[in-house]
Amino acid sequence: MAHATHFAPQIKIPATYMRGGTSKGVFFSLKDLPEAAQVPGPARDALLLRVIGSPDPYDKQIDGMGGATSSTSKTVILSKSIKADHDVDYLFGQVSIDKPFVDWSGNCGNLSAAVGSFAISNGLVDSSRIPHNGVAVVRVWQANIGKTIIAHVPITNGEVQETGDFELDGVTFPAAEVQVEFMDPAAEEEGGGGSMFPTGNLVDDLEVPGVGTFKATMINAGIPTIFVNAEDIGYNGTELQGAINSDPKALLMFETIRAYGALRMGLIKDLDEAAKRQHTPKVAFVAKPADYVASSGKAIAAGDVDLLVRALSMGKLHHAMMGTAAVAIGTAAAISGTLVNLAAGGIERNAVRFGHPSGTLRVGAEASLVNGEWTVNKAIMSRSARVLMEGYVRVPGDSF
Repeated sequence: MAHATHFAPQIKIPATYMRGGTSKGVFFSLKDLPEAAQVPGPARDALLLRVIGSPDPYDKQIDGMGGATSSTSKTVILSKSIKADHDVDYLFGQVSIDKPFVDWSGNCGNLSAAVGSFAISNGLVDSSRIPHNGVAVVRVWQANIGKTIIAHVPITNGEVQETGDFELDGVTFPAAEVQVEFMDPAAEEEGGGGSMFPTGNLVDDLEVPGVGTFKATMINAGIPTIFVNAEDIGYNGTELQGAINSDPKALLMFETIRAYGALRMGLIKDLDEAAKRQHTPKVAFVAKPADYVASSGKAIAAGDVDLLVRALSMGKLHHAMMGTAAVAIGTAAAISGTLVNLAAGGIERNAVRFGHPSGTLRVGAEASLVNGEWTVNKAIMSRSARVLMEGYVRVPGDSF
């Protein structure tokens, strides 16, 4: 056997593997990354791809930390905030599973719940802001989208309290509740002049060649999202992952809707760009409440929910709900006349409980009409978070 001295040895990088909400990812302190990866660019992307195990033509991410779903192919880089009145800067990278790219265009709302506890445990939050017992209020600057997120992290004896009895559908075991507030969640820097409704309408007729023309609510809140009525595209809103993810024609239809919606929202200039921008916008479909059985086998009754929502992430139906899309749902539900609001009965409301494939989720939002423009001060939801493993990830030293 040839002696393999010319292969670079593996290097060690301090990292923490965390669950946040119904997602999990590899968390890094910016200062712990190799120098070449401390700035945005090809080296950083190559490093994170190798850590997660992408691009993987087998779609399994066996040779990395990823879990072969959009919910588990995630990376986070955190640092002490350079912004006044904030504790930590949070940068999220959604790593493609089968292609060599990292999408930096949006936030992960689920992992936002883990950012506060990582920041406290890793010395990124001033000790004066952490009670010995009580709740630490961590002010997070979400650097991808330029927004503030407030995480309320329970503290016991000066340490983050991770265990508890709060149950979150889509997460197997109970944990401590972390309330997350997404401040002023509507987009400012995205296309469409920065308004919450980039087309200027609460509902549009979206023409999708080869699919049809149907009603759509296109909103920038939490993450750019395209909402359509389930019945307009042949669904009833009670579907689980298998019904859609095993149907290549359906997945192609949703990707086509997403591309044409992105064009209408001003997020892309031509359809080809959609392939390079998989993380945003999201596409989701809504329906009035109905009985269904969640993926865990739990029965969800029509009376348990205000509406049903199913959403796609990175080209597949999500097993629960992206936290950012939940912000969009809560925001749209609070605004009379959107498809989300109409599916929820068309009444004014400041909170909504929706059914997703894993169960239900409640999200609150305060919307008001100011000078003819809708504004939302914040959206609130409860998640939980937990450290799964900490230490070092290893990658070949010449892989980035």
